[in-house]
Amino acid sequence: MTEPAPAPPTIGQAGLTDTTVEAGLEIKVRSQWDYARRRFLRHRLAMGGLICLIIIFGAGIFANYVAPYTYDGIDLNNILAAPTTAGHHFFGTDEIGRDYFSRVIYGIRTSEEVGVLVAVLSSLIGLVVGAVAGYYSGWLDNILMRITDLTLTLPFLAILLTAAALLGTGSQWRVTFILAALFWTSIARVVRGIFLSLREKEYVEAAKAAGAGDTRIMFRHILPNTLGPIVVSGTLAVATAILVEAALSFLGFGIKPPTPSLGVLVAGGETNPQQWWLTVFPGLTIVLIVLCVNFVGDGLRDALDPTQRRVRA
Repeated sequence: MTEPAPAPPTIGQAGLTDTTVEAGLEIKVRSQWDYARRRFLRHRLAMGGLICLIIIFGAGIFANYVAPYTYDGIDLNNILAAPTTAGHHFFGTDEIGRDYFSRVIYGIRTSEEVGVLVAVLSSLIGLVVGAVAGYYSGWLDNILMRITDLTLTLPFLAILLTAAALLGTGSQWRVTFILAALFWTSIARVVRGIFLSLREKEYVEAAKAAGAGDTRIMFRHILPNTLGPIVVSGTLAVATAILVEAALSFLGFGIKPPTPSLGVLVAGGETNPQQWWLTVFPGLTIVLIVLCVNFVGDGLRDALDPTQRRVRA
Protein backbone atom coordinates (compact mmCIF):
# COMPACT_ATOMS: atom_id res chain seq x y z
CA MET A 1 0.00 0.00 0.00
CA THR A 2 1.55 3.23 -1.12
CA GLU A 3 1.57 6.21 1.14
CA PRO A 4 -0.19 9.36 -0.14
CA ALA A 5 2.08 12.05 -1.48
CA PRO A 6 2.66 14.85 0.93
CA ALA A 7 0.54 17.93 0.31
CA PRO A 8 2.38 20.90 -1.15
CA PRO A 9 3.35 23.48 1.43
CA THR A 10 0.78 26.24 1.76
CA ILE A 11 1.62 29.83 2.29
CA GLY A 12 -0.41 31.51 4.97
CA GLN A 13 -1.78 35.02 4.73
CA ALA A 14 1.18 36.41 6.65
CA GLY A 15 3.67 34.55 4.48
CA LEU A 16 1.96 35.64 1.28
CA THR A 17 1.99 39.24 2.47
CA ASP A 18 5.67 39.07 3.34
CA THR A 19 6.50 37.58 -0.05
CA THR A 20 4.50 40.29 -1.85
CA VAL A 21 6.17 43.06 0.12
CA GLU A 22 9.63 41.63 -0.56
CA ALA A 23 8.86 41.49 -4.28
CA GLY A 24 7.61 45.10 -4.24
CA LEU A 25 4.18 44.11 -5.54
CA GLU A 26 2.07 45.36 -2.66
CA ILE A 27 -0.93 47.55 -3.45
CA LYS A 28 -1.31 50.74 -1.48
CA VAL A 29 -4.89 51.75 -0.94
CA ARG A 30 -5.47 55.49 -1.25
CA SER A 31 -8.64 57.36 -0.52
CA GLN A 32 -10.05 60.26 -2.49
CA TRP A 33 -8.62 62.64 0.11
CA ASP A 34 -5.14 61.21 -0.51
CA TYR A 35 -5.51 61.83 -4.24
CA ALA A 36 -6.81 65.35 -3.54
CA ARG A 37 -3.86 66.07 -1.29
CA ARG A 38 -1.41 64.85 -3.91
CA ARG A 39 -3.05 66.96 -6.62
CA PHE A 40 -2.96 70.03 -4.38
CA LEU A 41 0.71 69.53 -3.51
CA ARG A 42 1.56 69.39 -7.23
CA HIS A 43 -0.25 72.69 -7.87
CA ARG A 44 2.66 75.14 -7.80
CA LEU A 45 0.62 78.36 -7.69
CA ALA A 46 -1.57 76.99 -4.91
CA MET A 47 1.42 75.90 -2.84
CA GLY A 48 3.16 79.23 -3.35
CA GLY A 49 0.00 81.08 -2.38
CA LEU A 50 -0.48 78.90 0.68
CA ILE A 51 3.09 79.48 1.91
CA CYS A 52 2.78 83.23 1.35
CA LEU A 53 -0.61 83.28 3.07
CA ILE A 54 0.75 81.39 6.08
CA ILE A 55 3.56 83.94 6.40
CA ILE A 56 1.22 86.95 6.11
CA PHE A 57 -1.49 85.59 8.41
CA GLY A 58 1.12 84.26 10.82
CA ALA A 59 2.62 87.74 11.08
CA GLY A 60 -0.86 89.10 11.83
CA ILE A 61 -1.60 86.45 14.46
CA PHE A 62 1.71 87.06 16.23
CA ALA A 63 1.70 90.81 15.65
CA ASN A 64 2.66 91.48 19.25
CA TYR A 65 5.93 89.63 18.67
CA VAL A 66 6.60 90.40 14.99
CA ALA A 67 5.89 94.14 14.92
CA PRO A 68 8.89 96.22 16.07
CA TYR A 69 6.59 98.85 17.59
CA THR A 70 3.09 98.99 19.00
CA TYR A 71 0.20 100.06 16.80
CA ASP A 72 0.04 103.54 18.33
CA GLY A 73 3.74 103.93 19.19
CA ILE A 74 4.95 107.46 18.33
CA ASP A 75 8.45 108.49 17.23
CA LEU A 76 8.53 112.30 17.17
CA ASN A 77 12.01 112.29 15.66
CA ASN A 78 10.69 110.62 12.50
CA ILE A 79 7.52 112.26 11.23
CA LEU A 80 6.43 111.36 7.70
CA ALA A 81 9.75 109.59 7.23
CA ALA A 82 10.16 107.74 3.94
CA PRO A 83 10.65 103.96 3.89
CA THR A 84 14.22 102.87 4.41
CA THR A 85 16.04 99.62 5.05
CA ALA A 86 18.87 101.37 6.88
CA GLY A 87 16.69 102.77 9.65
CA HIS A 88 14.06 101.27 11.90
CA HIS A 89 10.99 102.11 9.81
CA PHE A 90 10.78 99.77 6.81
CA PHE A 91 7.43 101.16 5.61
CA GLY A 92 8.07 104.72 6.76
CA THR A 93 6.04 106.67 9.33
CA ASP A 94 2.81 108.67 9.27
CA GLU A 95 2.06 112.28 10.20
CA ILE A 96 2.61 111.75 13.94
CA GLY A 97 5.58 109.41 13.70
CA ARG A 98 3.87 106.00 14.00
CA ASP A 99 5.72 103.11 12.39
CA TYR A 100 3.76 102.02 9.34
CA PHE A 101 5.24 98.53 9.17
CA SER A 102 3.85 97.80 12.63
CA ARG A 103 0.49 99.33 11.73
CA VAL A 104 0.23 97.18 8.60
CA ILE A 105 0.98 94.02 10.60
CA TYR A 106 -1.68 94.87 13.18
CA GLY A 107 -4.07 95.71 10.34
CA ILE A 108 -3.47 92.26 8.84
CA ARG A 109 -4.64 90.67 12.09
CA THR A 110 -7.92 92.58 12.09
CA SER A 111 -8.58 91.98 8.39
CA GLU A 112 -7.88 88.25 8.64
CA GLU A 113 -10.19 87.94 11.65
CA VAL A 114 -12.96 89.58 9.66
CA GLY A 115 -12.30 87.50 6.53
CA VAL A 116 -12.05 84.11 8.24
CA LEU A 117 -15.04 84.67 10.52
CA VAL A 118 -17.21 85.91 7.65
CA ALA A 119 -16.25 82.84 5.59
CA VAL A 120 -17.09 80.45 8.44
CA LEU A 121 -20.42 82.06 9.36
CA SER A 122 -21.59 82.50 5.77
CA SER A 123 -20.61 78.91 4.92
CA LEU A 124 -22.57 77.56 7.88
CA ILE A 125 -25.67 79.61 7.04
CA GLY A 126 -25.48 78.74 3.35
CA LEU A 127 -24.91 75.06 4.15
CA VAL A 128 -27.99 74.78 6.36
CA VAL A 129 -30.25 76.74 4.00
CA GLY A 130 -29.04 74.94 0.88
CA ALA A 131 -29.18 71.49 2.49
CA VAL A 132 -32.74 71.94 3.76
CA ALA A 133 -33.93 73.43 0.46
CA GLY A 134 -32.28 70.79 -1.70
CA TYR A 135 -33.22 67.77 0.39
CA TYR A 136 -36.87 68.54 1.13
CA SER A 137 -37.65 70.59 -2.03
CA GLY A 138 -41.35 71.43 -2.45
CA TRP A 139 -42.80 74.49 -0.76
CA LEU A 140 -39.90 74.76 1.69
CA ASP A 141 -37.44 74.92 -1.19
CA ASN A 142 -39.52 77.60 -2.90
CA ILE A 143 -39.64 79.78 0.20
CA LEU A 144 -35.92 79.50 0.98
CA MET A 145 -34.83 80.05 -2.62
CA ARG A 146 -37.10 83.05 -3.08
CA ILE A 147 -35.52 84.61 0.00
CA THR A 148 -32.10 83.82 -1.45
CA ASP A 149 -32.99 85.28 -4.84
CA LEU A 150 -34.39 88.40 -3.20
CA THR A 151 -31.14 88.87 -1.29
CA LEU A 152 -29.13 88.43 -4.49
CA THR A 153 -31.18 91.00 -6.42
CA LEU A 154 -30.61 93.74 -3.86
CA PRO A 155 -27.82 96.24 -4.66
CA PHE A 156 -24.94 94.88 -2.62
CA LEU A 157 -23.02 98.06 -1.83
CA ALA A 158 -26.14 100.08 -1.06
CA ILE A 159 -27.41 97.45 1.39
CA LEU A 160 -24.00 97.27 3.06
CA LEU A 161 -23.77 101.02 3.48
CA THR A 162 -27.35 101.23 4.78
CA ALA A 163 -26.87 98.36 7.24
CA ALA A 164 -23.58 99.81 8.47
CA ALA A 165 -25.17 103.23 8.95
CA LEU A 166 -28.21 101.84 10.82
CA LEU A 167 -26.43 99.24 12.96
CA GLY A 168 -23.44 101.42 13.75
CA THR A 169 -19.85 101.29 12.60
CA GLY A 170 -16.43 101.12 14.17
CA SER A 171 -16.48 97.59 15.59
CA GLN A 172 -14.92 94.82 13.53
CA TRP A 173 -17.41 92.29 14.93
CA ARG A 174 -20.41 94.35 13.86
CA VAL A 175 -18.98 94.63 10.35
CA THR A 176 -18.31 90.88 10.36
CA PHE A 177 -21.92 89.97 11.14
CA ILE A 178 -23.23 92.41 8.52
CA LEU A 179 -21.05 90.81 5.84
CA ALA A 180 -21.90 87.26 6.93
CA ALA A 181 -25.61 88.07 6.67
CA LEU A 182 -25.14 88.84 2.96
CA PHE A 183 -22.42 86.39 1.86
CA TRP A 184 -24.33 83.14 2.42
CA THR A 185 -26.52 83.29 -0.68
CA SER A 186 -24.04 81.98 -3.26
CA ILE A 187 -22.99 79.09 -1.02
CA ALA A 188 -26.65 78.19 -0.39
CA ARG A 189 -27.35 77.95 -4.13
CA VAL A 190 -24.32 75.73 -4.69
CA VAL A 191 -25.23 73.39 -1.80
CA ARG A 192 -28.87 73.22 -2.92
CA GLY A 193 -27.90 72.15 -6.43
CA ILE A 194 -25.63 69.39 -5.12
CA PHE A 195 -28.25 68.12 -2.65
CA LEU A 196 -30.87 68.01 -5.41
CA SER A 197 -28.67 65.70 -7.47
CA LEU A 198 -27.36 63.53 -4.61
CA ARG A 199 -30.66 62.85 -2.87
CA GLU A 200 -31.65 60.55 -5.75
CA LYS A 201 -28.53 58.38 -5.47
CA GLU A 202 -28.66 54.71 -4.56
CA TYR A 203 -26.81 55.06 -1.27
CA VAL A 204 -29.38 57.61 -0.09
CA GLU A 205 -32.20 55.21 -0.94
CA ALA A 206 -30.33 52.46 0.90
CA ALA A 207 -29.95 54.67 3.97
CA LYS A 208 -33.69 55.40 3.91
CA ALA A 209 -34.46 51.69 3.63
CA ALA A 210 -32.18 51.03 6.60
CA GLY A 211 -34.27 53.42 8.70
CA ALA A 212 -31.91 56.42 8.81
CA GLY A 213 -33.55 59.73 9.64
CA ASP A 214 -33.48 62.81 7.44
CA THR A 215 -30.90 64.60 9.58
CA ARG A 216 -28.53 61.62 9.49
CA ILE A 217 -28.91 61.23 5.72
CA MET A 218 -28.31 64.93 5.11
CA PHE A 219 -25.27 65.41 7.31
CA ARG A 220 -23.81 61.90 7.41
CA HIS A 221 -24.30 60.62 3.88
CA ILE A 222 -24.82 63.59 1.55
CA LEU A 223 -22.79 66.32 3.25
CA PRO A 224 -19.36 64.61 2.84
CA ASN A 225 -19.89 64.65 -0.94
CA THR A 226 -20.47 68.42 -0.91
CA LEU A 227 -17.41 69.43 1.11
CA GLY A 228 -15.33 70.20 -1.98
CA PRO A 229 -17.46 73.06 -3.35
CA ILE A 230 -18.13 74.33 0.18
CA VAL A 231 -14.41 74.51 1.02
CA VAL A 232 -13.64 76.30 -2.25
CA SER A 233 -16.49 78.79 -1.80
CA GLY A 234 -15.51 79.42 1.81
CA THR A 235 -11.89 80.02 0.82
CA LEU A 236 -12.83 82.56 -1.83
CA ALA A 237 -15.21 84.23 0.65
CA VAL A 238 -12.18 85.13 2.80
CA ALA A 239 -10.70 87.27 0.01
CA THR A 240 -14.06 88.85 -0.84
CA ALA A 241 -14.75 89.71 2.80
CA ILE A 242 -11.34 91.36 3.20
CA LEU A 243 -11.88 93.43 0.04
CA VAL A 244 -15.39 94.51 1.06
CA GLU A 245 -14.28 95.35 4.60
CA ALA A 246 -11.44 97.47 3.21
CA ALA A 247 -13.88 99.26 0.88
CA LEU A 248 -16.32 99.95 3.72
CA SER A 249 -13.54 101.24 5.96
CA PHE A 250 -12.21 103.39 3.13
CA LEU A 251 -15.65 104.96 2.67
CA GLY A 252 -15.98 105.54 6.42
CA PHE A 253 -18.74 102.97 7.04
CA GLY A 254 -16.62 100.10 8.30
CA ILE A 255 -13.97 99.73 10.97
CA LYS A 256 -12.82 103.02 12.42
CA PRO A 257 -9.77 104.08 14.42
CA PRO A 258 -8.32 103.22 16.86
CA THR A 259 -9.09 99.65 15.69
CA PRO A 260 -6.32 98.68 13.25
CA SER A 261 -7.40 97.63 9.76
CA LEU A 262 -5.87 97.67 6.30
CA GLY A 263 -8.85 99.59 4.97
CA VAL A 264 -8.44 102.19 7.72
CA LEU A 265 -4.76 102.59 6.81
CA VAL A 266 -5.57 103.08 3.12
CA ALA A 267 -8.20 105.68 4.02
CA GLY A 268 -5.77 107.44 6.37
CA GLY A 269 -3.27 107.89 3.55
CA GLU A 270 -5.63 110.29 1.78
CA THR A 271 -4.72 113.07 4.19
CA ASN A 272 -1.13 113.06 2.90
CA PRO A 273 -1.24 112.20 -0.81
CA GLN A 274 2.41 113.16 -1.35
CA GLN A 275 3.55 110.42 1.03
CA TRP A 276 2.89 107.47 -1.29
CA TRP A 277 3.85 104.80 1.24
CA LEU A 278 0.85 105.60 3.43
CA THR A 279 -1.45 104.17 0.74
CA VAL A 280 0.75 101.84 -1.30
CA PHE A 281 1.94 99.46 1.42
CA PRO A 282 -1.45 98.60 2.98
CA GLY A 283 -2.99 98.48 -0.51
CA LEU A 284 -0.32 96.09 -1.77
CA THR A 285 -0.85 93.93 1.30
CA ILE A 286 -4.56 93.64 0.50
CA VAL A 287 -3.77 92.74 -3.13
CA LEU A 288 -1.21 90.13 -2.06
CA ILE A 289 -3.64 88.50 0.38
CA VAL A 290 -6.41 88.36 -2.23
CA LEU A 291 -4.08 86.88 -4.85
CA CYS A 292 -2.82 84.21 -2.46
CA VAL A 293 -6.34 83.26 -1.38
CA ASN A 294 -7.46 83.01 -5.00
CA PHE A 295 -4.48 80.79 -5.86
CA VAL A 296 -5.26 78.52 -2.91
CA GLY A 297 -8.93 78.39 -3.90
CA ASP A 298 -8.01 77.53 -7.48
CA GLY A 299 -5.77 74.71 -6.24
CA LEU A 300 -8.46 73.38 -3.94
CA ARG A 301 -11.01 73.42 -6.76
CA ASP A 302 -8.72 71.34 -8.97
CA ALA A 303 -7.66 69.02 -6.15
CA LEU A 304 -11.17 68.27 -4.90
CA ASP A 305 -12.53 67.57 -8.38
CA PRO A 306 -12.52 63.76 -8.70
CA THR A 307 -12.58 63.99 -12.51
CA GLN A 308 -9.42 66.11 -12.54
CA ARG A 309 -6.45 64.08 -13.73
CA ARG A 310 -4.03 66.85 -14.58
CA VAL A 311 -2.71 69.81 -12.67
CA ARG A 312 -3.16 72.97 -14.68
CA ALA A 313 -0.50 75.02 -12.90
